[in-house]
Amino acid sequence: MVKRIGIAVKPNHPDGKEILEKLVDWLHRREKEVTLIDITQKCPVPPVDMIIVLGGDGTLLSIARLIEGRDILVLGVNLGSLGFLTEVAFNELYQSLEMIFKEKFLDDSRLMLTSVIHRGGDRYPQPTALNDVTLHKGTISTLIKLEITIDHQFVTSLRADGLIVSSATGSTAYSLSCGGPIVHPSVDAIVLTPISPHMLTNRPIVVPSSAEIEVTLKTAHPGPIVTFDGHESFALRMDDTVHIQAFQQRLKLIRSPHRNYYQVLRQKLKWGEE
Repeated sequence: MVKRIGIAVKPNHPDGKEILEKLVDWLHRREKEVTLIDITQKCPVPPVDMIIVLGGDGTLLSIARLIEGRDILVLGVNLGSLGFLTEVAFNELYQSLEMIFKEKFLDDSRLMLTSVIHRGGDRYPQPTALNDVTLHKGTISTLIKLEITIDHQFVTSLRADGLIVSSATGSTAYSLSCGGPIVHPSVDAIVLTPISPHMLTNRPIVVPSSAEIEVTLKTAHPGPIVTFDGHESFALRMDDTVHIQAFQQRLKLIRSPHRNYYQVLRQKLKWGEE
């Protein structure tokens, strides 16, 4: 039963305060406990049964990192521009909540990625990512060299602007803009997409979600970084290895009952339109 509800609002949204006040009042009248979550503070989320995300995909990605490893339902309500992950329209919010309180909703669990950076004998655990882990050349103007292994088997040496390692959810984010495939989020897979590779033969590859991926930087120039969902970042050095694999806990998104995945592709990305 959903009793304790957290609410996260996109920072500085012009209508955020008014929307929040109305929603909190509506929930209180239904005897729900409400906690406001400030994603800018990066504080631990208190015990809740569900989080309502009012904003865009960036707000939802921030919440996904804050609740990593916890069994919390997440309802994404679009107040942004694209809203691919926050697929519930604002005018559907209260109707969707009524259905959730009756335990009539669609659970859309999403695979997340976890990473550790190895530098010499040191380990640097990194935030989980719902969309992608991206190694990028950063501010330097030359290509970087990356060595990729999967399940301890050498795959390739890549000269490129970088590499995107994405979940199926992230296949429609940065990876897509770099020529990666669209992968249905129910598919247990990880996608490796080169960013502007030097060789035409370096194409994206899809591997099982059980794969352990290691990417080692073989460029001595300062500047390369690794980012996690485009928010958190870590500066890389020569011979740093980024170890990436599926996180043991999935994010429990609540799917909109008003549209399916292919409708979202057509509406949000204009996929398949003539």
